[in-house]
Amino acid sequence: MTVEIYTTWWLVFVFVFDLVVRITAIIVIPRNRRPTAAMAWLLAIYFIPLVGVLLFLVIGNPKLPRKRRQMQRKINDYIEETSQSLDFGTLRPDAPEWFTSLVTMNRNLGALPLAGDNGAQLISDYQQSLDTMADEIRKAERYVHVEFYILQSDVATDNFFSALEEVAARGVVVRVLLDHWANRGKPYYKKTLRRLDKMGAHWHLMLPVQPLKGKYQRPDLRNHRKLLVVDGLVAFMGSQNATDSTYNLKKNIKRGLHWVDMMVRFDGPVVASVNAVFLSDWYSETEEILTDEIDLLRVASGTGDLDCQVIPSGPGFEFQNNLKLFAGLLYAAQHKIIIVSPYFVPDEALLMAVNSACQRGVHVELFVSEEGDQALVYHAQRSYYEALLRAGVKIWMYKRPFILHSKSMSIDDEVSILGSSNMDMRSFGLNMEISMLVRGAEFTEQLRETEDMYRESSRELTLEEWMKQPLRSTVLDNLARLTSSLQ
Repeated sequence: MTVEIYTTWWLVFVFVFDLVVRITAIIVIPRNRRPTAAMAWLLAIYFIPLVGVLLFLVIGNPKLPRKRRQMQRKINDYIEETSQSLDFGTLRPDAPEWFTSLVTMNRNLGALPLAGDNGAQLISDYQQSLDTMADEIRKAERYVHVEFYILQSDVATDNFFSALEEVAARGVVVRVLLDHWANRGKPYYKKTLRRLDKMGAHWHLMLPVQPLKGKYQRPDLRNHRKLLVVDGLVAFMGSQNATDSTYNLKKNIKRGLHWVDMMVRFDGPVVASVNAVFLSDWYSETEEILTDEIDLLRVASGTGDLDCQVIPSGPGFEFQNNLKLFAGLLYAAQHKIIIVSPYFVPDEALLMAVNSACQRGVHVELFVSEEGDQALVYHAQRSYYEALLRAGVKIWMYKRPFILHSKSMSIDDEVSILGSSNMDMRSFGLNMEISMLVRGAEFTEQLRETEDMYRESSRELTLEEWMKQPLRSTVLDNLARLTSSLQ
């Protein structure tokens, strides 16, 4: 075969292969995928075929493996059946119709029942939250359930781990879940596991990426939840990981970065719901159902009068529970919306909800960080600033070198939501998250005080200032915005 013929056949093969890839992509990619995500993947494959195809094969499936989804449905069905006729405290009277509708939607999407008679204490000091959790752990008599995206035994968390060691030594069962991908290779990873082993804790890695052990799914599908439950009586949840405020990373320490977070201590019937989320994750990793510790049957009144509902979300659920709830709250607001989110990368529906709120005359504020710790998300978020400012959103930038990592939203004066979920596409579709919907002016007041504190440490971004951004920044922001849709 001559060189010319070989070259001709090679060109024909490349042309046919490229055509087949493009046609296959059009058939496969848009199916059951949001149009923006489908378009982003198609653009990637069309413009950088080899890289685009490889990326799609590695991270193109936004779902957990079928077995895990079946396990999630099984535990959801069990919890719904068990809680169907139970008394979760006395609910506050005169709930707005829209609030009741959102609670019903959450329940239909896999959330737990709305519970009344709950107490809540918001803790905005980083070290104080770790020490407060340690104090509650030391009161444990039956069990301690720990679940954190990042869990490290370091100087900041030494008191937390010491409390676990003390209760484990007197026979309290300590169960720990930590995300595999988020912790592997991080400082103190092996030290943390050794310390858990030494105290006798029952621990497991969440969503392990260990193909040689038969454990594999899309690597960036992560369990991003942060929660602690003690004896089914007290629960903590929020945005803070159990680690030093620098995450012990050299690059953060060099830049002087510190994370700012919030955690909330809950008591009352809703604690059983937080524990149910832990038990479902434990079951997903171990196939062990801890029937004796499903405390839905042992709910107790708390120290307050708050109505609370736990909303789990993530790729184990059929729908994007957190996105639907956030959008519903934005449309329901009548006077004021204050959003705190370190990564604010909305999809079209959420952006439309924010714009609509502004056009209805609702006062909208958004708190973000002046400094970014994740380049792609940071620049994708920046690409929305002009549209938000033009719509009338007041943007506050928390001053560097601090990273505002809290995640909350307050609606008018009575309803709030907080938890582990950012308002970005990753948290909506790829991360397992936990959110708490709270009705009660007394808690909203606590959140408003924290928002005021954030405002004092922030500067307002104006449209005039933003329009002076150099062209290179605009190009980079827009490119990052495109990549954010690759789900």
